Amino acid sequence: MNRTSSFRKSSLSAAGLALATVFVGSGCAITPKPLGTEEIRQAAAADASRSAAETPPLKGPLTLSEAIARGLKYNLDHRMRLMEQAYSVGQLDVARFDLLPRLVAGADYSSRDRYNVARAVDSVTGQPSLANPYISSDKSHTMTEFGIAWNILDFGLSYYNAMQQADRVLIATERRRKATHQLIQTVRATYWRAVSAQKLRDEVRATLTEAEDALKKAEILESERVKSPAEALRYQRALLENLRTLESIEQELSLARVELTGLLNLPPGQEYTLVEPTGDLALAPINTPAERLEEIAIGNNADLREQHYNVRIAAAETRKSLLKLLPGVSFNYGYRGDTNSYLINNDWREGGVRVSWNLFNLLSAPAVKDLSEKGEQLTEFRRMAVQMAVVTQVHLALHQYEGARLQYHRADSIWGVDSRMYKLAHATAAAEKDGRLYQISSRTTAILSLLRRYQALSNMHAASGRLQTTLGLEPDVASLNDISLEDLTRQMDRSLQDWQSFRLPAPLAAATEAGTQ
Repeated sequence: MNRTSSFRKSSLSAAGLALATVFVGSGCAITPKPLGTEEIRQAAAADASRSAAETPPLKGPLTLSEAIARGLKYNLDHRMRLMEQAYSVGQLDVARFDLLPRLVAGADYSSRDRYNVARAVDSVTGQPSLANPYISSDKSHTMTEFGIAWNILDFGLSYYNAMQQADRVLIATERRRKATHQLIQTVRATYWRAVSAQKLRDEVRATLTEAEDALKKAEILESERVKSPAEALRYQRALLENLRTLESIEQELSLARVELTGLLNLPPGQEYTLVEPTGDLALAPINTPAERLEEIAIGNNADLREQHYNVRIAAAETRKSLLKLLPGVSFNYGYRGDTNSYLINNDWREGGVRVSWNLFNLLSAPAVKDLSEKGEQLTEFRRMAVQMAVVTQVHLALHQYEGARLQYHRADSIWGVDSRMYKLAHATAAAEKDGRLYQISSRTTAILSLLRRYQALSNMHAASGRLQTTLGLEPDVASLNDISLEDLTRQMDRSLQDWQSFRLPAPLAAATEAGTQ
């Protein structure tokens, strides 16, 4: 019997040692494993394929409304904001389950190589009991439990955690709104720059070719001494200045289409045609009083609304800090079972109440309360600072918008004059001595004026977008996942027409009219 017992004991010890060795060895075997070039390449290829599969190809010329709609549906940064919002909603769903009591089910199996043998001692004399040592437990037995436990303090903390998470969902919504504003603003400005690139590309290349040809002929005339050296060099320098201007224009134009392609998540290098709206391209003046625009911004600006939610989160944090100072009270009730054959009752039900309190909380209570109040004051001052910044941004955006409108009208007038001068130079080039240089210079000046006209148009739309962002007015779209691209394009077209004419949404327009009466 002793040999058998010793063998079992040594076997269990050996098994335990082997198991411990396996776990320790596995933990020590974990080392940093950097990704290889091929793994990164495969992941990049898979990401590119997935992105291309989720973005439908263009079916025809691209309008400004469709560009904005494609940006909202397929721009990866904007979709990331949507995912962050959905993730916050999921966190709120999980936080709600923390409000429920704990429903516990468990089983515990215990085994030992020897009986749990115990002796007794007389409680009066302190002498060993005359009775033989006793056994009260089997070598192997299983204990089971199923019950419910509820801690009032944990419930209170979970309640405030859920309230804070609900506000974080709203914060994620406001950040998504801000991302929507910024994306629309960027797409509008970039679209007009890309339109100028499309309109001027062929003209710039033709003028570059003509200027290069004129420069070569000028160098030949210099070498043949047909003109005086000083006159020939001045002529060549004028041509080189025009070439430098044209080359800088060509480089600037080439970047606009690349930026627009990236914003719309289109394949790099894809060729497409942009549609330039006809008619008067100038945006409407703003007749709404600045005070009314301040009220709209205070009620709708995404940054300011986020700070309001942060104040509520800070207030809930204060209540959580004070709640932690209270004693904890927990209730439990459940069923217990044990297969131990030495028990008279192998299953039973039990319940209890437990009260616990960390008395050191009494010492820290003043400091905790003071810190919580300072946290609330900090968030309130941050909200006040953001509100003042938003009001300032309204007035800045108004001045920038009106200044951009004026600059566009001025650039449009200059382009009209330069284009007429080019036509005049083209008509008189053959009759003048340096007619070709005059023609190239006039053509370059007209191209540069047209570029500046489109730049002013782009800046005007960018200023309009900044004002729209500051006021917190975005197109009302229910769900980007449910709406089709065609329907979203039509909706963006209506919203764009309203905004370019500065027609406020119906509720805000009604409130504005009521405020002016």
